[in-house]
Amino acid sequence: MFSGSIVAIVTPFKNGKLDENKLKELVEFQLKNGSSGIVPCGTTGESATLNFQEHERVIEVTIKQVNKRVPVIAGTGSNSTEEAIMLTRAAAVAGADASLQVSPYYNRPTQAGLYEHFKKIADSVGIPIVLYNIASRTGVNIEPETIARLAADCKNIVGVKEASGSLDQMSRIRLLCGEKFDLISGDDSLTLPILSIGGRGVISVIANIVPEDVAGLVRSYQKGDFTKAVQLHYKLLPLTKALFIETNPIPVKTAMGLLRLCEPDLRLPMCTMLPENLEKLKKALKDYGLL
Repeated sequence: MFSGSIVAIVTPFKNGKLDENKLKELVEFQLKNGSSGIVPCGTTGESATLNFQEHERVIEVTIKQVNKRVPVIAGTGSNSTEEAIMLTRAAAVAGADASLQVSPYYNRPTQAGLYEHFKKIADSVGIPIVLYNIASRTGVNIEPETIARLAADCKNIVGVKEASGSLDQMSRIRLLCGEKFDLISGDDSLTLPILSIGGRGVISVIANIVPEDVAGLVRSYQKGDFTKAVQLHYKLLPLTKALFIETNPIPVKTAMGLLRLCEPDLRLPMCTMLPENLEKLKKALKDYGLL
């Protein structure tokens, strides 16, 4: 259902407030450069520091600007099941094509709790759901067996954004869930490897600044041009590493400020990069030919 280069778009701020006009510009920038989907209010979109009104507004603006040209997968997850249902229902009413559901963070549920959480959300809404597994930030891993159980029991749970960093885990998900279940990379440096084991694409951070190359990597692989896909993988890799030198989305938003794509404004507790890391980021951008 979902494939290609799907951007986890930043939320642009200006003077501490949502910059709706800039968000519209960023959506157009993505669509003109080959992105096949947009994820508003993900980790990169600083969803954790948006209030409910802002969260819903970012999704509404994105949906309206996209205007059905590509799927919008709205980030509506929470560590509170009822809150996740509320946000997901609002996104569905706004016209979202799907929901991205991060695993509950901080409260560290068991696998049984994860199953019940996601099942209740799936049973409460009609739109497709893509799970988001990122234990490094949430404190709990969604085991492949739990994902397979959810996929079997909930027809609208259609895929997973996998950011475990483990190709073994991703392979197990593919084996247990089958080829119809969308296995999507949640780590830009693993986009090519995950494609090689049956993945569909990536929900990307780096696509915020070089969408054409990320889209080109996935498209080349899917067309069987593996040489080109490998070339783009290694072209992107140093810049990808630089964009995670500090906690996402600090580096990517800083880079977007340097490239004049949007203001580099972040919300606390996200803060300005350390000077030595900023210099490393600038060097990576220069080496890529962006500065």
